[in-house]
Amino acid sequence: MDRVFHALADATRRAMVERLVRGPASVSELARSHAMSLQAVMQHLQVLEACGLVRSEKVGRVRTCHIEPQPLRSVEEWIVRRRTDWERRLDRLGDQLAEDPATTE
Repeated sequence: MDRVFHALADATRRAMVERLVRGPASVSELARSHAMSLQAVMQHLQVLEACGLVRSEKVGRVRTCHIEPQPLRSVEEWIVRRRTDWERRLDRLGDQLAEDPATTE
């Protein structure tokens, strides 16, 4: 999961993931959306592939990238579990702040 968060920490890689969620895309198609070299786009894709968010296949001269949803689901599940704890703690803090200080003396 650390590798997924690392990959998603970069805005370019997040944009690539957002694009791939809509459907497969070639590397050149992904590169058109960014002002960078094809080599730089490939480096970003390597990071996304290394963490399992993206897979690619080459047919002839065209490399097509596809999203792999399972790593995103794992991160989502982790966040949902943490959110419950965070909300519970915030509720307790809110309750403590709402208490009348005169009654707690």
